[in-house]
Amino acid sequence: MNTYPNPHYPHTIENGHGEKLTMVRYVEDGQGGIIECTNEVSPKSGPPMHVHWKQEESLTVTEGRMGVEIMGQPPQFFGPGETATFTRGTYHRFWNAGETTLKCTGWVKPALNFEYFLTNIYDSIRESGNGRPAPFESAFLLKRYKTEFDMADIPAFVKKVIFPITLTLGKLQGKHKKFANAPEPIK
Repeated sequence: MNTYPNPHYPHTIENGHGEKLTMVRYVEDGQGGIIECTNEVSPKSGPPMHVHWKQEESLTVTEGRMGVEIMGQPPQFFGPGETATFTRGTYHRFWNAGETTLKCTGWVKPALNFEYFLTNIYDSIRESGNGRPAPFESAFLLKRYKTEFDMADIPAFVKKVIFPITLTLGKLQGKHKKFANAPEPIK
């Protein structure tokens, strides 16, 4: 049974490395839904360069200073009341560029598998303890949801050669069972 979007909001996830995201509510709009969220990011923390192939993302700073980088462009900085919007298909990253906790409000639309993907990535990062998701979880989630998400910092060789080996070994160990109820990827 697909449990996403989560029927119980707000839904807070933390990666244990300075990022906390609260999905405040899901709004059905007939086009894949919208997740409204808030986030808190510790100084110098933030997600790596990534892309949402099908989703737009918008963040409005409520407290602190946010650095933003679009792949191939110089960094920009945003303060309280300022908004950064990332269009689908744009590799981007953001980080806390200040000395205090960065707080933002925002949204992702269409939601599609955003909540499932990010919840599992954050869980894996927290459980690994090293600031990165575990190899099997990374390989599984990025392969299954490759039409929605990608991480720029993972070399093509790893995605094409190492990930398939990791997936095969993980399946032999039964690691895939934790994803038995994973929602179908969006084509």
